[in-house]
Amino acid sequence: ESGLIVPIGKWVLRTACMQAKKWQEQYVRDFCIAVNLSNRQFQQEDLVPHVEQTLRETGLEPHSLELEITESLGMKNPTATLKTLQELKSMGIRIAIDDFGTGYSSIYYLKKFPIDTIKIDRSFVDDIVTDPNDATIVLAMIALAHSLRLTVIAEGVENREQLDYLLRNGCQKIQGFIYSPPVNAHGFEQLLSDPTLLRN
Repeated sequence: ESGLIVPIGKWVLRTACMQAKKWQEQYVRDFCIAVNLSNRQFQQEDLVPHVEQTLRETGLEPHSLELEITESLGMKNPTATLKTLQELKSMGIRIAIDDFGTGYSSIYYLKKFPIDTIKIDRSFVDDIVTDPNDATIVLAMIALAHSLRLTVIAEGVENREQLDYLLRNGCQKIQGFIYSPPVNAHGFEQLLSDPTLLRN
């Protein structure tokens, strides 16, 4: 409401890009980092030039950055959203739709948006092995992503049963406590130093 999210968002983007570049040089050359954009930040007229400047100043290649927007944000003004996403995509940046399934997506616009990834919201994952309705919805989301040639990530995966179900049914990437709780930069560097993680 105060608008403070805009300067905070710029700081987050710059810090994340600097950190990703450091990790590429020290650990994994093809490391890609994902950064959430707030609704207010996405609507700023200087978003695209700011992202471009941030990448140039930090030395991070565009394909090493993925920007996440929420499903509901994308539907508020589809025409303006499409224009902004096309400009970001033309730079080589990856685009993800976060919290997929919680908004009111138009399949038409989902097809038109130049996105690479959809992230299934954890509210559908929580009861995936016990609630047939959630299981059916998740399977439909995975099938939709595959039909549009998109990567699909499941959020909030916490146990082996959820993991096995998702992998068995074609979910390509997993995010959640089953691998690690949220960690700071030092904690993540310890994970990157783990050769088992790098192999996987």
